[in-house]
Amino acid sequence: MSDPKQDLLEAALLHVAFDGWSEATFKAAIADSGVDPTVARAICPRGAVDLAVAYHQRGDAQMVTALGAQELGDMRFRDRIALAVRLRLEACADREAVRRASALFALPHYAPDGARLIWATADRIWEALGDTSDDVNWYTKRMTLGGVYSATILFWLGDNSEGQAATWDFLERRIDNVMQIEKLKAQVNKSPTLSRLMAGPHWLMGHIKAPARFSKGDFPGSWTAPGE
Repeated sequence: MSDPKQDLLEAALLHVAFDGWSEATFKAAIADSGVDPTVARAICPRGAVDLAVAYHQRGDAQMVTALGAQELGDMRFRDRIALAVRLRLEACADREAVRRASALFALPHYAPDGARLIWATADRIWEALGDTSDDVNWYTKRMTLGGVYSATILFWLGDNSEGQAATWDFLERRIDNVMQIEKLKAQVNKSPTLSRLMAGPHWLMGHIKAPARFSKGDFPGSWTAPGE
């Protein structure tokens, strides 16, 4: 039995390049897919906006599947991250659909949706790579990777180089920048003077916990009282 939302999405993709993720596209998707209009409105109350969300989420799922098929054992961790981001971009088969979605989620009333989608992409990458952090690092890892992904996808949208070689070079540079930040953090932690100066912030951050791994309804996390 087919998934009506996926049927609508497939039909919508034929119209997005011309009409964007709009009401016109949604109505055309209903007509082309044969999904009952009442069902379509029930599963996509915001119309094409919900299909744009589904399109992004489908790309995340495809990335996780593709990453699971890779042999990662001998790869440096930074290369695993680069590969995951590359696979996520390669899951975007329709560049115009991504361009239109980027414009949609840049609108003020849909910006929170866009931010949640980017965060979710970063989260799925870290989870797929076996991240076990349960403190403030859970947040900083996703925030940092979300920034890398966002910058890279914007570069990719304007990249006309052969095989998107310029995009992959851009991605490598962004990850190198992140690794330099991590090295700086390690140096701060090793410095007795800086460690004393950072004692207060470190104490505060030490009580921030990640959402429960099997029940993330407590996002954005929890506070652990002293002594717990």
